[in-house]
Amino acid sequence: MPCENAMQKEHNHPKKFPTSFALLHDRDLNKGMAFTEEERDAFGLHGLLPPNVNTQQEQVMRVMENFHNKSSDLEKYIYMVALQERNKTLFYRVVMDNIEEMMPIIYTPTVGQACIQYGHIYQTPRGLFISAKDRGRMIDILYNWPYEDVRLIVVTDGERILGLGDLGASGMGIPVGKLSLYTACAGIHHSLSLPITLDVGTNNEILLNDPLYIGIKQRRLTGQEYDDFMEEFIMAVQERYPHALIQLEDFGHTNAFKLLSKYRNRVCLFDDDIQGTGAATMAGVYSALRITGKSITEEKFVVLGAGQAGIGTADMIVSALIEDGFSVEEARRRCWLIDSQGLVVKGRTNLNAQKMPYAHEHQFHQDLLSAIESIRPQIIIGASGQPGKFTKPVLEAMARFNERPVIFSLSNPTSKTECTAKDAYIWTQGRAIFASGSPFAPVDFEGKTYIPSQANNACIFPGVGLGVIACEANRVIDEMFFAAAKVLAHQVSESDLERGLVYPPLTRIRKFSFAIALAVAEVAYNRGLAGKPKPDNLEAYIKSQIYEPNYVSYV
Repeated sequence: MPCENAMQKEHNHPKKFPTSFALLHDRDLNKGMAFTEEERDAFGLHGLLPPNVNTQQEQVMRVMENFHNKSSDLEKYIYMVALQERNKTLFYRVVMDNIEEMMPIIYTPTVGQACIQYGHIYQTPRGLFISAKDRGRMIDILYNWPYEDVRLIVVTDGERILGLGDLGASGMGIPVGKLSLYTACAGIHHSLSLPITLDVGTNNEILLNDPLYIGIKQRRLTGQEYDDFMEEFIMAVQERYPHALIQLEDFGHTNAFKLLSKYRNRVCLFDDDIQGTGAATMAGVYSALRITGKSITEEKFVVLGAGQAGIGTADMIVSALIEDGFSVEEARRRCWLIDSQGLVVKGRTNLNAQKMPYAHEHQFHQDLLSAIESIRPQIIIGASGQPGKFTKPVLEAMARFNERPVIFSLSNPTSKTECTAKDAYIWTQGRAIFASGSPFAPVDFEGKTYIPSQANNACIFPGVGLGVIACEANRVIDEMFFAAAKVLAHQVSESDLERGLVYPPLTRIRKFSFAIALAVAEVAYNRGLAGKPKPDNLEAYIKSQIYEPNYVSYV
């Protein structure tokens, strides 16, 4: 079997090249009706397939026809999962060629509904499940995975799936979906990736009482038990896959910050909810400032939500302000956090370590509107998971003291968004610069059509991952995400801005993921973090690593 590209080494496939019936059931190698007459002769496929030979594009047509005939987004999700399990090359061809239509199905917002019902729609095992019962033998479980050269692991413990909360082992849809985007959006070969769910139990009573729940039915591990479990897992990965990048995904607030702090300087690891969200949001802010014509040093920010996304966003804004000459203290003073109790200010006794740097001397306000009226920010960012928090009075207030108020309603899925696109545009009389975490349709208001932007982490993490893997970086640092944010913002054209867009269209995602990868690799080489020598032409080298989902000849 020929190597498909440089990132798919021949030794990485776990099996001997199959023939006949087995070949049609190998998801990595199957081509379905696209097997040529010569391949059918060579591998004993005659009679096992209809006699006609399809091109890949004809197969794509068939897939899309069936896709559009599905009655709901969840049915479309299930259909695409089944395609991925029988023919990965075709799956990625379909997704890449129809990225704007496919991303909301294979990832947010539909993946949230899929996770809620995961035990009820479960069909085929995907990735690895490592449970609390597996302590002491995690390395053995990792060796059960049949691929020898894994470079990318997305792992969750299911405690905070999107804005949906504790879904336990049902959170597997998240790492599977994220890794699909790494391949579709940046060209990291699917054989190099491994989705993992750490089943440490769940505190979700509905799941504990559901006979079809797929996980262990016990309360979550906590304290030292949880810490020991995670230590064994991280060390097992280092032994089995020493060159793998680990992405932490949808951990609970406390564990997310603790794990990032504990391991970021020991292994190649990052937390997408903290660092990826911060970078994606920062890119949108840079673009919004091009529309308003103002400098970031003139702005004040209010972030609703002080979890991973909120803190990650605030930290990224601080980095941008420091780059523009502010001290750390001055930069933080421009960022205000509002948590579930109200405005984060000094004097509050219930603040954790992550919130303390943003606790300013100021009158306490319990509700968002009074805080907005007092602070008078130019930019508000929702990362709370609380639907409808950007109310009509809040948005009217933003429009009252800003000519172009910047409204980022980032919580996922759509059911958790702080406001809809329609609300943002109508309640600000069409003056809002709006972005959301989930996609919204264009809005017609007073004879004008407004096109919402989507602030999607998929604009950031695939490119970061490609850059890290390409240079074999041994650590992931915040500077890489800051570089990614600036690259992404630079990809927004003047014509995009004229339409009110603060992110480039997803149809260009492979282009800007490559640009991000190049910038991330440069950071790694400049900081002495790369594990392989810098090639003479880094750009050409990274391009050579990118997987294209086209069929190759087997004869």
